[in-house]
This record gives sequence, structure tokens and C-alpha cells, in this order.
Amino acid sequence: MAQVDHEKREVTFKVVYCGPPGGGKTTNLAAIHERLNPEVRGDLVSMATSTDSTVFLDYVHVEAIVINGYDTRFQLYTVPGQPRYDATRELLLKGADGIIFVADSKIDCREENVMACQTMYRNLEANGIGRKDIPIVYQYNKRDLSNTSSLAAMDQLFMLNDTPSPQRFEASAQSYRNVVETLDAITQMILESFHAKRSKDIRLGSTPS
Repeated sequence: MAQVDHEKREVTFKVVYCGPPGGGKTTNLAAIHERLNPEVRGDLVSMATSTDSTVFLDYVHVEAIVINGYDTRFQLYTVPGQPRYDATRELLLKGADGIIFVADSKIDCREENVMACQTMYRNLEANGIGRKDIPIVYQYNKRDLSNTSSLAAMDQLFMLNDTPSPQRFEASAQSYRNVVETLDAITQMILESFHAKRSKDIRLGSTPS
């Protein structure tokens, strides 16, 4: 849930990257960190486990203002993909404002994609968040490889084939293709949702009660 700091005149949003292990979540954040202006980005922090890692990146969004005088800050997290880190994923999804699901496009990763997606929905529900209550963008990563599922097959996998304008991107995080575009899409959805639901609660010059 967005955090409003009236003293700093800043609104902070939380974006969580979900997906199967090895799908490209960390590669996405590394690519984003490399392309952000050092003046507006924080450090890329990795909290490693024996087999996976949680990565964190904090940055100020300089191209959008939630409301006059309030800057927007985004905190990006990746969740560990291994099944045994279910409790960690659930904790990281608490208070999320938006999700980027990074799917592995390789044909032999269909089962891992489905399992990761189902786990994500379950973790959201455990936090009292319905799948339709939070902005989600799907990124079909590793499209530069030869052994990938078709776009139609990927859409069917995530039940997006009947969606008029599905929020999904074909990407290659290794070559930076559509990495920033994916992030831009979720930040725009988050800002629009915030304007619709919460912006009326901000009063310029006010202080938290």
C-alpha cells in the first residue's frame, strides 16, 4: 500500500517482481539499475540465500508527480523463486502496489510458470489481496532464445488470450529488451490506481494524523 510522507512530500510505492526461479527477475532489476540516473537511484541490494536471492532497488520517479508538489518513489523487490521460500514471498507481497510477473518463455518451463503464478495468487490472497485488486503486468522473458513457446501459448498459459488489451511484454532481460517498458507500464497502472482510490486523501500542506 502506498506510503505518503507529507513532511518529505513524497509518495512511495512497492513493486514486486514474481516468477519462476531463473526466469529473469534479478536480471530485470540489474538492467534497470544500470539505466537509471545515479542521482535518483539507490543501491542494488541483494539478500542472498543458499539457492536464490531477494533483490531490492529504490529509486525516485522523475517523470511523474502524483499530485502537485509530491514526488513519487518506487521500491522494487524480487521474490525468491524456490518453492521452499513461500513464507518469504508472502511477506514480500504484503503491502505491494503492483506486480511484474516474469515468466520464462522456454517451452520446458511451462509447469514452473504455472506453479509460480498459482503461488503468487495464493500469497496475495493470504495478504487479503484479490488478483483483480492489484495491477499486474506479465513479462514473457527470454524471447531471444530459439526454444520458446509462442506468444499465443504464453497468453493461454496465463489466461490472457481473452483479454482485449493484455498488459504483457515480450522481453529479453539479458539484452535489455522491454525491461524498462515493462516497468513503465506497471508504474503507470499504479499511479492511475492511486489517483482513483487515494489521491483525494492527500491534502497539500497537511501533516499525517
